[in-house]
Amino acid sequence: MADTPSRLNIGSHDLPVSAELSRFMAADWAASPLPDAARVSAYEVTPARRARLSARFPGERLIIPAGELKVRSNDCDHRFRPHSAYAWLTGLTGEDQVGHVLVLEPSGPHGHEAVLYLRPRSSRADGSEEFYRDRRYGEFWVGRRPDLAEAQRLTGLRCAHLDALGSPTGRNAASDAELGTALSELRLVKDAWEVAQLQLAVDHTAAGFEDVVRALPRALAHPRGERWIEGVFGLRARAEGNGTGYETIAASGAHACVLHWIRNDGRLDRDELLLLDAGVETDSLYTADITRTLPLSGRFSPVQRQVYELVLAAQDAGMAALRPGASFRDFHRAGMRVIAEGLAEWGVLKDAQGDLHRRYTLCSSGHMLGLDVHDCAKARAETYLDGVLEEGQVLTVEPGLYLQPDDETLPAELRGIGVRIEDDLVITATGARLMSGALPRTVAGIEEWMGTLLAG
Repeated sequence: MADTPSRLNIGSHDLPVSAELSRFMAADWAASPLPDAARVSAYEVTPARRARLSARFPGERLIIPAGELKVRSNDCDHRFRPHSAYAWLTGLTGEDQVGHVLVLEPSGPHGHEAVLYLRPRSSRADGSEEFYRDRRYGEFWVGRRPDLAEAQRLTGLRCAHLDALGSPTGRNAASDAELGTALSELRLVKDAWEVAQLQLAVDHTAAGFEDVVRALPRALAHPRGERWIEGVFGLRARAEGNGTGYETIAASGAHACVLHWIRNDGRLDRDELLLLDAGVETDSLYTADITRTLPLSGRFSPVQRQVYELVLAAQDAGMAALRPGASFRDFHRAGMRVIAEGLAEWGVLKDAQGDLHRRYTLCSSGHMLGLDVHDCAKARAETYLDGVLEEGQVLTVEPGLYLQPDDETLPAELRGIGVRIEDDLVITATGARLMSGALPRTVAGIEEWMGTLLAG
Protein backbone atom coordinates (compact mmCIF):
# COMPACT_ATOMS: atom_id res chain seq x y z
CA MET A 1 0.00 0.00 0.00
CA ALA A 2 1.32 3.41 -0.91
CA ASP A 3 2.21 5.70 1.98
CA THR A 4 -0.24 8.55 2.42
CA PRO A 5 0.82 12.00 3.65
CA SER A 6 -0.85 11.30 7.02
CA ARG A 7 1.48 8.32 7.56
CA LEU A 8 4.63 10.24 6.68
CA ASN A 9 6.61 12.79 8.64
CA ILE A 10 6.54 15.30 5.81
CA GLY A 11 6.08 18.70 7.45
CA SER A 12 3.33 21.19 6.76
CA HIS A 13 5.38 23.17 4.23
CA ASP A 14 6.22 20.25 1.90
CA LEU A 15 5.12 20.54 -1.72
CA PRO A 16 2.43 18.14 -2.92
CA VAL A 17 3.51 15.15 -5.04
CA SER A 18 1.69 14.52 -8.29
CA ALA A 19 0.79 10.99 -9.43
CA GLU A 20 3.24 11.39 -12.31
CA LEU A 21 6.09 12.35 -9.97
CA SER A 22 5.20 9.49 -7.62
CA ARG A 23 5.46 6.98 -10.50
CA PHE A 24 8.70 8.56 -11.67
CA MET A 25 10.26 8.38 -8.20
CA ALA A 26 9.42 4.67 -7.90
CA ALA A 27 11.24 3.61 -11.08
CA ASP A 28 14.80 2.96 -12.26
CA TRP A 29 16.83 2.57 -9.08
CA ALA A 30 19.93 0.37 -9.09
CA ALA A 31 20.48 -2.22 -6.35
CA SER A 32 22.72 -0.96 -3.53
CA PRO A 33 23.12 -3.77 -0.99
CA LEU A 34 25.38 -3.58 2.05
CA PRO A 35 28.54 -5.74 1.84
CA ASP A 36 27.79 -9.35 2.75
CA ALA A 37 30.71 -9.36 5.20
CA ALA A 38 29.47 -6.34 7.17
CA ARG A 39 29.03 -7.04 10.89
CA VAL A 40 28.73 -4.92 14.00
CA SER A 41 32.07 -4.62 15.78
CA ALA A 42 30.74 -6.40 18.89
CA TYR A 43 29.34 -9.33 16.87
CA GLU A 44 31.43 -11.98 18.65
CA VAL A 45 30.69 -10.82 22.21
CA THR A 46 26.99 -9.97 22.20
CA PRO A 47 25.68 -13.59 22.30
CA ALA A 48 27.36 -14.19 25.67
CA ARG A 49 25.87 -10.97 27.01
CA ARG A 50 22.37 -11.97 25.96
CA ALA A 51 22.89 -15.42 27.50
CA ARG A 52 23.83 -13.87 30.84
CA LEU A 53 20.70 -11.71 30.79
CA SER A 54 18.58 -14.70 29.79
CA ALA A 55 19.86 -16.69 32.76
CA ARG A 56 18.68 -13.94 35.13
CA PHE A 57 15.05 -14.09 33.93
CA PRO A 58 14.09 -17.65 32.90
CA GLY A 59 10.70 -17.90 31.23
CA GLU A 60 10.10 -14.14 31.11
CA ARG A 61 9.68 -11.98 28.03
CA LEU A 62 12.28 -9.19 28.06
CA ILE A 63 11.90 -5.98 26.05
CA ILE A 64 14.88 -3.69 25.46
CA PRO A 65 14.00 -0.61 23.37
CA ALA A 66 16.58 1.48 21.55
CA GLY A 67 14.57 4.62 22.34
CA GLU A 68 12.75 7.27 20.36
CA LEU A 69 13.63 10.62 18.84
CA LYS A 70 13.14 13.72 20.97
CA VAL A 71 12.22 17.08 19.50
CA ARG A 72 14.78 19.85 19.89
CA SER A 73 12.69 22.57 18.25
CA ASN A 74 9.59 22.31 16.08
CA ASP A 75 10.46 19.70 13.41
CA CYS A 76 14.15 19.30 14.35
CA ASP A 77 15.13 16.37 16.55
CA HIS A 78 18.07 15.92 18.88
CA ARG A 79 20.80 13.67 17.55
CA PHE A 80 19.83 10.10 18.42
CA ARG A 81 21.92 7.72 20.52
CA PRO A 82 20.55 4.23 21.28
CA HIS A 83 19.97 3.24 24.90
CA SER A 84 23.13 1.76 26.36
CA ALA A 85 21.53 -1.58 27.29
CA TYR A 86 20.24 -1.99 23.73
CA ALA A 87 23.69 -1.20 22.31
CA TRP A 88 25.35 -3.62 24.76
CA LEU A 89 23.05 -6.49 23.80
CA THR A 90 22.92 -5.94 20.03
CA GLY A 91 26.13 -4.13 19.08
CA LEU A 92 24.00 -1.63 17.16
CA THR A 93 25.01 1.95 17.94
CA GLY A 94 23.94 4.13 15.02
CA GLU A 95 21.42 6.91 14.62
CA ASP A 96 19.36 4.60 12.39
CA GLN A 97 18.21 2.55 15.42
CA VAL A 98 15.37 4.92 16.31
CA GLY A 99 12.34 3.00 17.56
CA HIS A 100 13.92 -0.44 17.25
CA VAL A 101 13.32 -3.03 19.96
CA LEU A 102 15.19 -6.15 21.04
CA VAL A 103 12.92 -8.81 22.52
CA LEU A 104 14.13 -11.90 24.32
CA GLU A 105 11.34 -14.41 23.81
CA PRO A 106 11.20 -17.37 26.25
CA SER A 107 12.34 -20.50 24.44
CA GLY A 108 12.33 -23.81 26.26
CA PRO A 109 12.44 -24.17 30.04
CA HIS A 110 15.36 -21.82 30.65
CA GLY A 111 16.53 -20.02 27.50
CA HIS A 112 15.42 -17.20 25.22
CA GLU A 113 15.43 -16.47 21.51
CA ALA A 114 16.52 -12.93 20.71
CA VAL A 115 14.45 -11.16 18.05
CA LEU A 116 15.25 -7.69 16.76
CA TYR A 117 12.22 -5.69 15.65
CA LEU A 118 13.25 -2.88 13.35
CA ARG A 119 12.13 -0.46 10.70
CA PRO A 120 13.78 -1.90 7.58
CA ARG A 121 14.78 0.00 4.51
CA SER A 122 11.64 0.94 2.58
CA SER A 123 11.19 -0.36 -0.92
CA ARG A 124 11.37 2.11 -3.79
CA ALA A 125 9.31 0.04 -6.17
CA ASP A 126 6.11 -0.85 -4.23
CA GLY A 127 4.52 2.57 -4.17
CA SER A 128 6.03 3.61 -0.85
CA GLU A 129 6.96 7.28 -0.73
CA GLU A 130 8.79 7.11 2.61
CA PHE A 131 12.29 7.02 1.13
CA TYR A 132 11.98 10.51 -0.32
CA ARG A 133 9.10 12.15 1.58
CA ASP A 134 9.53 11.16 5.23
CA ARG A 135 11.77 13.72 6.96
CA ARG A 136 12.33 11.59 10.07
CA TYR A 137 12.95 8.17 8.56
CA GLY A 138 13.22 8.56 4.81
CA GLU A 139 16.50 7.47 3.23
CA PHE A 140 16.90 10.67 1.23
CA TRP A 141 16.53 12.69 4.46
CA VAL A 142 18.48 10.76 7.09
CA GLY A 143 20.38 8.03 5.25
CA ARG A 144 20.08 4.37 4.43
CA ARG A 145 18.81 1.67 6.80
CA PRO A 146 19.53 -2.07 6.43
CA ASP A 147 16.82 -4.34 5.13
CA LEU A 148 15.83 -7.33 7.25
CA ALA A 149 18.35 -9.72 5.71
CA GLU A 150 21.15 -7.19 6.03
CA ALA A 151 20.28 -6.49 9.67
CA GLN A 152 20.38 -10.21 10.39
CA ARG A 153 23.86 -10.49 8.84
CA LEU A 154 25.02 -7.43 10.77
CA THR A 155 23.93 -8.72 14.17
CA GLY A 156 23.43 -12.49 13.99
CA LEU A 157 19.92 -11.91 15.34
CA ARG A 158 16.61 -13.00 13.88
CA CYS A 159 15.06 -9.79 12.56
CA ALA A 160 11.43 -8.87 12.00
CA HIS A 161 9.53 -5.78 10.90
CA LEU A 162 8.72 -3.35 13.71
CA ASP A 163 5.06 -3.42 12.69
CA ALA A 164 4.94 -7.09 13.71
CA LEU A 165 5.73 -6.22 17.32
CA GLY A 166 2.51 -4.33 17.98
CA SER A 167 2.15 -3.18 21.59
CA PRO A 168 4.70 -5.33 23.38
CA THR A 169 4.05 -6.76 26.83
CA GLY A 170 6.62 -8.13 29.24
CA ARG A 171 9.55 -6.77 31.25
CA ASN A 172 10.58 -3.49 29.64
CA ALA A 173 14.06 -2.11 30.30
CA ALA A 174 12.71 1.44 29.99
CA SER A 175 10.27 1.03 32.87
CA ASP A 176 10.99 -2.18 34.83
CA ALA A 177 13.31 -1.43 37.75
CA GLU A 178 14.42 -5.03 38.27
CA LEU A 179 15.39 -5.48 34.63
CA GLY A 180 17.16 -2.10 34.60
CA THR A 181 19.10 -3.09 37.70
CA ALA A 182 20.11 -6.44 36.21
CA LEU A 183 21.34 -4.79 33.01
CA SER A 184 23.46 -2.36 35.04
CA GLU A 185 24.95 -5.10 37.19
CA LEU A 186 25.76 -7.31 34.23
CA ARG A 187 27.83 -4.45 32.81
CA LEU A 188 29.87 -3.79 35.97
CA VAL A 189 32.74 -6.03 34.87
CA LYS A 190 34.01 -5.29 31.37
CA ASP A 191 35.12 -8.00 28.95
CA ALA A 192 38.40 -7.65 27.06
CA TRP A 193 36.66 -6.18 24.02
CA GLU A 194 35.07 -3.46 26.16
CA VAL A 195 38.37 -2.60 27.85
CA ALA A 196 39.94 -2.21 24.40
CA GLN A 197 37.13 0.13 23.32
CA LEU A 198 37.58 2.19 26.48
CA GLN A 199 41.31 2.41 25.88
CA LEU A 200 40.58 3.65 22.37
CA ALA A 201 38.29 6.31 23.81
CA VAL A 202 41.00 7.33 26.28
CA ASP A 203 43.62 7.56 23.55
CA HIS A 204 41.42 9.78 21.38
CA THR A 205 40.64 11.92 24.41
CA ALA A 206 44.35 12.41 25.12
CA ALA A 207 44.76 13.60 21.54
CA GLY A 208 41.88 16.03 22.08
CA PHE A 209 43.60 17.49 25.15
CA GLU A 210 46.72 18.04 23.07
CA ASP A 211 44.59 19.81 20.45
CA VAL A 212 43.25 22.10 23.17
CA VAL A 213 46.69 23.10 24.41
CA ARG A 214 47.84 23.89 20.86
CA ALA A 215 44.71 26.03 20.42
CA LEU A 216 45.20 28.08 23.61
CA PRO A 217 46.70 31.18 21.92
CA ARG A 218 43.60 31.62 19.74
CA ALA A 219 41.27 30.72 22.61
CA LEU A 220 42.88 33.30 24.87
CA ALA A 221 42.23 35.97 22.26
CA HIS A 222 38.55 35.12 21.86
CA PRO A 223 35.83 36.68 24.07
CA ARG A 224 34.33 33.22 24.56
CA GLY A 225 37.54 31.29 24.95
CA GLU A 226 35.84 28.50 26.88
CA ARG A 227 33.63 27.77 23.87
CA TRP A 228 36.65 27.83 21.60
CA ILE A 229 38.14 25.11 23.79
CA GLU A 230 34.86 23.17 23.73
CA GLY A 231 34.76 23.37 19.94
CA VAL A 232 38.36 22.25 19.49
CA PHE A 233 37.79 19.18 21.63
CA GLY A 234 34.45 18.49 19.94
CA LEU A 235 36.15 18.42 16.55
CA ARG A 236 38.46 15.64 17.72
CA ALA A 237 35.54 13.76 19.25
CA ARG A 238 33.47 13.86 16.07
CA ALA A 239 36.42 13.13 13.80
CA GLU A 240 37.57 10.08 15.78
CA GLY A 241 34.35 8.77 17.29
CA ASN A 242 30.63 9.32 17.74
CA GLY A 243 31.18 12.61 19.53
CA THR A 244 31.65 13.58 23.15
CA GLY A 245 30.49 11.14 25.79
CA TYR A 246 28.97 13.98 27.82
CA GLU A 247 28.81 17.76 27.66
CA THR A 248 32.33 19.17 27.80
CA ILE A 249 33.23 21.22 30.87
CA ALA A 250 35.62 24.01 29.88
CA ALA A 251 35.80 26.08 33.03
CA SER A 252 38.26 28.92 33.49
CA GLY A 253 38.95 30.80 36.70
CA ALA A 254 36.12 30.69 39.23
CA HIS A 255 33.92 28.77 36.75
CA ALA A 256 36.00 25.72 37.75
CA CYS A 257 34.29 25.89 41.15
CA VAL A 258 30.99 24.94 39.44
CA LEU A 259 31.21 21.16 39.24
CA HIS A 260 29.16 20.77 36.05
CA TRP A 261 29.91 24.06 34.29
CA ILE A 262 28.77 23.51 30.69
CA ARG A 263 27.74 27.05 29.71
CA ASN A 264 31.34 27.55 28.59
CA ASP A 265 30.73 31.18 27.75
CA GLY A 266 33.62 32.76 29.61
CA ARG A 267 36.79 34.52 28.55
CA LEU A 268 40.17 32.95 29.35
CA ASP A 269 42.71 34.79 31.51
CA ARG A 270 46.38 33.89 31.30
CA ASP A 271 46.73 34.32 35.06
CA GLU A 272 44.05 31.71 35.81
CA LEU A 273 43.55 27.97 35.50
CA LEU A 274 41.45 26.05 32.97
CA LEU A 275 39.61 22.98 34.21
CA LEU A 276 38.84 20.79 31.20
CA ASP A 277 36.64 17.73 31.81
CA ALA A 278 36.00 15.97 28.51
CA GLY A 279 35.75 12.54 26.92
CA VAL A 280 35.56 11.11 23.41
CA GLU A 281 32.82 8.53 22.83
CA THR A 282 33.84 5.86 20.33
CA ASP A 283 31.61 4.69 17.49
CA SER A 284 30.84 1.71 19.75
CA LEU A 285 29.57 4.27 22.33
CA TYR A 286 32.19 3.65 25.04
CA THR A 287 33.41 6.90 26.56
CA ALA A 288 36.48 8.19 28.32
CA ASP A 289 36.20 10.70 31.18
CA ILE A 290 39.33 12.72 31.88
CA THR A 291 39.95 16.03 33.64
CA ARG A 292 43.08 18.14 33.62
CA THR A 293 43.50 21.52 35.29
CA LEU A 294 45.96 23.58 33.28
CA PRO A 295 47.66 26.94 33.88
CA LEU A 296 46.67 29.16 31.00
CA SER A 297 50.06 30.90 31.15
CA GLY A 298 51.78 27.53 30.80
CA ARG A 299 53.16 27.68 34.36
CA PHE A 300 51.46 27.37 37.76
CA SER A 301 51.66 30.29 40.17
CA PRO A 302 52.75 29.40 43.73
CA VAL A 303 49.19 29.36 45.08
CA GLN A 304 47.88 27.42 42.08
CA ARG A 305 50.66 24.89 42.61
CA GLN A 306 49.73 24.63 46.30
CA VAL A 307 46.12 23.71 45.52
CA TYR A 308 47.02 21.48 42.59
CA GLU A 309 49.57 19.43 44.51
CA LEU A 310 47.12 18.74 47.33
CA VAL A 311 44.57 17.41 44.83
CA LEU A 312 47.28 15.37 43.11
CA ALA A 313 48.33 13.84 46.44
CA ALA A 314 44.69 12.92 47.07
CA GLN A 315 44.44 11.29 43.64
CA ASP A 316 47.66 9.34 44.22
CA ALA A 317 46.25 8.05 47.52
CA GLY A 318 43.00 7.06 45.83
CA MET A 319 44.75 5.22 43.02
CA ALA A 320 46.91 3.33 45.52
CA ALA A 321 43.75 1.97 47.17
CA LEU A 322 42.49 0.28 43.97
CA ARG A 323 42.74 -3.50 43.90
CA PRO A 324 40.39 -6.50 43.62
CA GLY A 325 38.55 -7.12 46.87
CA ALA A 326 38.89 -3.54 48.11
CA SER A 327 35.69 -1.71 48.98
CA PHE A 328 34.53 0.55 46.16
CA ARG A 329 34.47 3.45 48.61
CA ASP A 330 38.06 2.89 49.81
CA PHE A 331 39.67 5.06 47.14
CA HIS A 332 37.35 7.96 47.93
CA ARG A 333 38.07 7.69 51.64
CA ALA A 334 41.81 7.59 51.00
CA GLY A 335 41.70 10.72 48.86
CA MET A 336 39.48 12.62 51.28
CA ARG A 337 41.83 11.90 54.19
CA VAL A 338 44.56 13.65 52.24
CA ILE A 339 42.28 16.59 51.38
CA ALA A 340 41.12 17.02 54.99
CA GLU A 341 44.67 16.85 56.34
CA GLY A 342 45.84 19.37 53.76
CA LEU A 343 43.07 21.82 54.56
CA ALA A 344 43.92 21.51 58.24
CA GLU A 345 47.60 22.18 57.52
CA TRP A 346 46.60 25.33 55.62
CA GLY A 347 44.55 26.48 58.59
CA VAL A 348 41.29 26.38 56.64
CA LEU A 349 39.99 23.66 59.01
CA LYS A 350 40.76 23.38 62.72
CA ASP A 351 41.55 19.69 62.27
CA ALA A 352 41.09 16.85 59.80
CA GLN A 353 38.31 15.08 61.71
CA GLY A 354 34.68 14.90 60.65
CA ASP A 355 33.25 15.88 57.28
CA LEU A 356 33.70 19.66 57.19
CA HIS A 357 36.18 19.26 54.33
CA ARG A 358 33.21 18.52 52.10
CA ARG A 359 32.43 22.25 51.93
CA TYR A 360 35.42 22.48 49.59
CA THR A 361 35.14 19.23 47.63
CA LEU A 362 31.41 18.31 47.68
CA CYS A 363 31.15 15.16 45.57
CA SER A 364 32.43 11.60 45.43
CA SER A 365 35.86 10.93 43.94
CA GLY A 366 34.95 8.58 41.11
CA HIS A 367 32.49 6.30 39.37
CA MET A 368 32.22 3.34 37.03
CA LEU A 369 32.88 4.04 33.36
CA GLY A 370 31.71 2.32 30.18
CA LEU A 371 28.88 2.90 27.72
CA ASP A 372 27.64 5.63 30.05
CA VAL A 373 29.97 8.16 31.60
CA HIS A 374 28.37 7.36 34.96
CA ASP A 375 28.06 3.70 34.12
CA CYS A 376 25.88 1.04 35.75
CA ALA A 377 24.08 3.66 37.85
CA LYS A 378 21.00 1.45 38.39
CA ALA A 379 23.02 -1.30 40.09
CA ARG A 380 22.10 -2.03 43.70
CA ALA A 381 24.27 -0.39 46.34
CA GLU A 382 25.50 -3.77 47.59
CA THR A 383 26.92 -4.60 44.15
CA TYR A 384 28.35 -1.15 43.38
CA LEU A 385 28.72 1.67 45.90
CA ASP A 386 28.86 -0.67 48.90
CA GLY A 387 30.40 -3.52 46.95
CA VAL A 388 33.97 -4.58 46.30
CA LEU A 389 36.14 -4.02 43.25
CA GLU A 390 36.62 -6.81 40.72
CA GLU A 391 39.16 -7.41 37.99
CA GLY A 392 37.85 -5.94 34.73
CA GLN A 393 35.96 -3.02 36.23
CA VAL A 394 36.81 0.39 34.77
CA LEU A 395 36.41 3.49 36.87
CA THR A 396 37.53 7.07 37.37
CA VAL A 397 39.50 8.57 40.24
CA GLU A 398 38.79 12.32 40.35
CA PRO A 399 39.26 14.22 43.59
CA GLY A 400 38.88 17.98 43.45
CA LEU A 401 38.97 21.18 45.44
CA TYR A 402 36.43 23.88 44.62
CA LEU A 403 37.29 27.04 46.53
CA GLN A 404 34.35 29.32 45.90
CA PRO A 405 35.10 32.98 45.08
CA ASP A 406 32.74 34.23 47.81
CA ASP A 407 33.79 31.82 50.57
CA GLU A 408 34.90 33.90 53.55
CA THR A 409 36.29 30.87 55.37
CA LEU A 410 39.17 30.96 52.88
CA PRO A 411 42.09 33.35 52.63
CA ALA A 412 41.65 35.74 49.73
CA GLU A 413 44.42 34.21 47.63
CA LEU A 414 42.67 30.82 47.56
CA ARG A 415 39.22 32.04 46.58
CA GLY A 416 38.05 31.30 43.06
CA ILE A 417 40.44 28.41 42.41
CA GLY A 418 39.00 25.11 41.24
CA VAL A 419 41.13 22.03 40.60
CA ARG A 420 40.09 18.53 39.57
CA ILE A 421 42.36 15.77 38.30
CA GLU A 422 40.57 12.78 36.78
CA ASP A 423 41.94 9.62 35.26
CA ASP A 424 40.52 6.34 33.99
CA LEU A 425 41.74 3.02 35.39
CA VAL A 426 40.97 -0.68 34.90
CA ILE A 427 41.17 -3.06 37.85
CA THR A 428 43.73 -5.82 37.25
CA ALA A 429 44.57 -9.02 39.11
CA THR A 430 47.04 -7.18 41.35
CA GLY A 431 45.89 -3.57 41.43
CA ALA A 432 44.88 -1.13 38.69
CA ARG A 433 46.27 0.00 35.34
CA LEU A 434 46.24 3.70 34.54
CA MET A 435 44.63 3.92 31.11
CA SER A 436 45.10 7.68 30.73
CA GLY A 437 48.78 7.82 31.63
CA ALA A 438 49.65 9.43 28.28
CA LEU A 439 48.50 12.74 29.77
CA PRO A 440 50.85 14.15 32.42
CA ARG A 441 49.52 14.73 35.94
CA THR A 442 52.37 16.34 37.88
CA VAL A 443 53.08 20.06 37.95
CA ALA A 444 56.44 19.63 36.22
CA GLY A 445 55.00 17.19 33.70
CA ILE A 446 52.14 19.49 32.76
CA GLU A 447 54.37 22.54 32.39
CA GLU A 448 56.83 20.65 30.19
CA TRP A 449 54.04 19.10 28.10
CA MET A 450 52.31 22.45 27.56
CA GLY A 451 55.59 24.15 26.72
CA THR A 452 56.41 21.55 24.08
CA LEU A 453 52.96 21.74 22.46
CA LEU A 454 52.83 25.53 22.46
CA ALA A 455 56.29 25.76 20.96
CA GLY A 456 55.50 23.29 18.18
